[in-house]
Amino acid sequence: MTTAVVVGNPKPASRTLSAATYVANQLTGAEPDLVVDLATLGTAVLDWSDETVAGLVGQVGKADLVVFASPTYKAAYTGLLKLFLDRFAGGTGLSGLAIPLMLGGSPAHSLAPELALRPVLTEIGGTVPGRGLYVVDSAFDDPDAYADWLAATTPVVTAVLGARR
Repeated sequence: MTTAVVVGNPKPASRTLSAATYVANQLTGAEPDLVVDLATLGTAVLDWSDETVAGLVGQVGKADLVVFASPTYKAAYTGLLKLFLDRFAGGTGLSGLAIPLMLGGSPAHSLAPELALRPVLTEIGGTVPGRGLYVVDSAFDDPDAYADWLAATTPVVTAVLGARR
């Protein structure tokens, strides 16, 4: 089983990265095999001929489980994450489970993962096992902020990944 994390926060080594890595670890019991912190790629994300980014798209697309994470900007995910997601083929770009995770300043945008990120992940072929996850920024390092979502989603992820083996 291969697990990946893709983070669209424009700030490298962000709270969003910490949250996404935590979720991947909790869902699988292990550290992710691949972590893509898009902020570290710089302008390469804009260059469709960049082989490094193309390679990352290929690796992410083949992963069994991918946590896609972004801060909430204007009630949606970041343009940085959008640039990366645009590289995936429609319907077949992702072959595994896709977890939409967004962080935001208040509960006011708690539907953003469902309304903004989930449709794109399913459009490119991902299977979203349950509802998207929204975490208030101030609680990004509090396990209680994830507990209910993990209790509901982990059994589904475990069952689907077990069936894929």
